[in-house]
Amino acid sequence: MHDAFQVGWLMAIIIGGLAGWLAGNFMNMPHGIIMNIILGVVGAVVANAVLGVFGIVIFGGWLAYLIAGFIGACILLFVVKLIRG
Repeated sequence: MHDAFQVGWLMAIIIGGLAGWLAGNFMNMPHGIIMNIILGVVGAVVANAVLGVFGIVIFGGWLAYLIAGFIGACILLFVVKLIRG
């Protein structure tokens, strides 16, 4: 991961959980706390990869991780909605 996303494991779990919760509510697909954490953490990785393709890098520590986690989790939830129909 990029240096801007090094927030530590505990903070990654907390921020990832918040990002996943926000995305779940935004996409009208609420989940439990474990799934929120997974969505937020994996979402941050996905968003970093997708935005990196376009040459966009988000800087700013925990806030950047929250934004990236939210964007990525929304992308993941959108894909789930497409698959489910």
